Amino acid sequence: MPRDSGATKARLLDAAFSEFAAYGIAGARVDRIAEAASANKRLIYVYFGNKEQLFDTVLERAFALGAEAVPFDAANLPEYAGKVFDHLIARPDLVRLLTWKQLERPGATELETSAYRVKTAAVANAQNQALIDDNLDPTDLLALVLALAQAWFTVAGGMGPSGKSDPWSTQQLAQHRAAVVHAVRRITTPGG
Repeated sequence: MPRDSGATKARLLDAAFSEFAAYGIAGARVDRIAEAASANKRLIYVYFGNKEQLFDTVLERAFALGAEAVPFDAANLPEYAGKVFDHLIARPDLVRLLTWKQLERPGATELETSAYRVKTAAVANAQNQALIDDNLDPTDLLALVLALAQAWFTVAGGMGPSGKSDPWSTQQLAQHRAAVVHAVRRITTPGG
């Protein structure tokens, strides 16, 4: 039976995502990734290079899947923020992965820089068309929108959902999401 390299790569990337989200780059183990993917450890090096290159591939894949799941709409930043919030509720492991990235590999990758450049230009365009408030620099506004959407997951003190012993109720999630959308609406409505 011929091997399906595409399926093997996908299993390795899924396993690597879980491993990196749990342990970061330094704590991740290639042996555990290979075992979780039911693959030979050597294939990780063949397909992805070293562990850092595998992390970069996992991160790029996560960004691509996130962009697909949550399309950016500069003309409706409140709804975009709500959808980012929903995406993070569905993928709490993504928040952990991004936190590890910031801790172990601070600074933006070329992929991140390019994506933010496109989004910032779209925000500037929406401001020029008076669709959203123009009192804030587009870069600052985008950073604030993203920070508000992620606030419940990154605030100190464990206010975010743990996914373990005490998950948030549907009512609490709706309340938090509404707060995010309301706050973004307040900072983006023209004449605010």
